Amino acid sequence: MTRRTVRIAMNGVTGRMGHRQHLVRSILALREQGGLDLGDGEILWPEPVLVGRREPALRALAERHGLTEWSTDLDAVLADDSMEIYFDAQVTSARVEAIRKAVAAGKHVYTEKPTAGDLAGALELARLATEKGVKHGVVQDKIFLPGLLKLKRLIDGGFFGEILSVRGEFGYWVFEGDWQEAQRPSWNYRSEDGGGIVVDMFPHWEYVLHELFGRVTSVSAHVATHIPQRWDEHGKPYAATADDAAYGIFQLEGGAIAQINSSWAVRVHRDELVEFQVDGTHGSAVAGLRDCRVQHRSATPKPVWNPDVPATESFRDQWQEIPDNAVFDNGFKAQWELFLRHVVLDEPYRWDLLAGARGVQLAELGLRSAAEGRRLEVPEVSL
Repeated sequence: MTRRTVRIAMNGVTGRMGHRQHLVRSILALREQGGLDLGDGEILWPEPVLVGRREPALRALAERHGLTEWSTDLDAVLADDSMEIYFDAQVTSARVEAIRKAVAAGKHVYTEKPTAGDLAGALELARLATEKGVKHGVVQDKIFLPGLLKLKRLIDGGFFGEILSVRGEFGYWVFEGDWQEAQRPSWNYRSEDGGGIVVDMFPHWEYVLHELFGRVTSVSAHVATHIPQRWDEHGKPYAATADDAAYGIFQLEGGAIAQINSSWAVRVHRDELVEFQVDGTHGSAVAGLRDCRVQHRSATPKPVWNPDVPATESFRDQWQEIPDNAVFDNGFKAQWELFLRHVVLDEPYRWDLLAGARGVQLAELGLRSAAEGRRLEVPEVSL
């Protein structure tokens, strides 16, 4: 076996998502398994270099995981010719400038979403990376979840017949921060800092819908700030200026309709934190993060509306569980492996910065739709 090392500048991994999913459960998990097997006796060994603004946090994180390289000087890291990949998990407001620098330095780019604060910025990054000739990818983790992989299996197998509609429910109660600590950072609830559930979640819904059911062709959205005051990490009250709930209707190419509710002000009464129900002429399915249940038309009961008598049957028991039939790895890690193979072996990879721009576009149009109170067309994006 020969080992090829690829050095990765990982910016923003002191944050929750960057640390847990990208550093620990992806890059370090690859190292724990002995590297990424490229075939023909070659192993890819990822070597992370931690980048950020807070020196004590970087040092502590590196020591905790037995890493030796970290820096608060992004420019110096990007000037290192041995650095091949730049990864960004910073807050959105800091992302565009950092990716610009990475592209100019000739680094391949892998980034969290949204890739920019507006469509113009997102398209600029895609254009710069394409012109520079560097490889680029955007995290689109939801389509690698076991529940949605099972749903994709059903779609590919023709289970649904004609797909009529998709209904999604996402969210949970994020504590206000006064009597219980909030589960999300305070900047998420300040629009001036790039917060808001539309900016956060509509890019996810764009690629889920696009990958599984078809391109979004129009959007109609209503947004709300249900909790107007929250308390920050220091216990100080602040005005929540960003939307914490969004109710969207999406027309899809091919005619299906998707309705997705996203909220940080909802208490969970479902099996998983996100669920999608897909109804088709031949059958229906409900998919979550891990599980997927189906009901074929041949096994569909015949409910009769009668509010005067109690229901005597369990509707949930009338659905069939879809088996795993595979071992599902962490979705973030699975996509990292595909991107690394794309970089070193030039294997195909379609989730690029242009795909990321589609998500930014949908969020931008969703907010505009809510502000103007009307449905808006979603044109195709191109460089």
